[in-house]
Amino acid sequence: MVRRTKADAEATRTALLDAAEQLFLARGVSRTSLQDIAGAAGTTRGAIYWHFKDKADLFNAMMERVTLPMEQSINAAQAIETPLQRLRTSVLTALRITAADEQARRVFLIATQQVEFNGEMLAVRERKLRWRSEYLSYLTQEFKLAADEAGITLPVDARTAALGLKAILSGVLDNWLLDTSDHDLVSVGTQVMDRYLVGLGFSLPSVAPAPHRAAPAPSSAASGARPPRPSGSQKPVRSQKRTA
Repeated sequence: MVRRTKADAEATRTALLDAAEQLFLARGVSRTSLQDIAGAAGTTRGAIYWHFKDKADLFNAMMERVTLPMEQSINAAQAIETPLQRLRTSVLTALRITAADEQARRVFLIATQQVEFNGEMLAVRERKLRWRSEYLSYLTQEFKLAADEAGITLPVDARTAALGLKAILSGVLDNWLLDTSDHDLVSVGTQVMDRYLVGLGFSLPSVAPAPHRAAPAPSSAASGARPPRPSGSQKPVRSQKRTA
């Protein structure tokens, strides 16, 4: 019997994750069995259980294969920046990696459109909730620090500001994943994020404050007033009744 090396085991694990990624994208997570994945990877179902506890564990490992390098890039980019710069960098780095990395796009498309959180996949929902909680805590802390540094009072509490930013960016990403040719993810994501930050009271050199628009004056017809006569026009002569 040939003894498997650590490199062989890692190659099998990678093949299983690659197969799962392709099948989840094509069929959806709930319609893909572990046997399907094993067959596509050219191995046995037992090999799956050697590396993963169940389908949810395999799914989470597929996600981490994309998100962990992204988190490392974000952390490295934040080292010498201010709180507001750190916040913007974390978002822009994630958008740039997603736009440029085909595997990241596939995995995020699966995570947003091809998975149902029921049965054995409840563990995936729990992981997603933990990640959401951690990310919102991060954004909340950065909003507090950024507001203190800028000397401003946010119009809403920091956690609400964090929720708003996450909701905006999730919408931009979800719409882009539906049709990646519809808009430039990085450009649009940057614009909506920066406008949101300016709306919260932060100053960004690249974003001018929105101009104040005065309310339109009421029309003469709406107010009941008679419109003015053009200059040089003659005053109309009032007709007089002839008396007998």
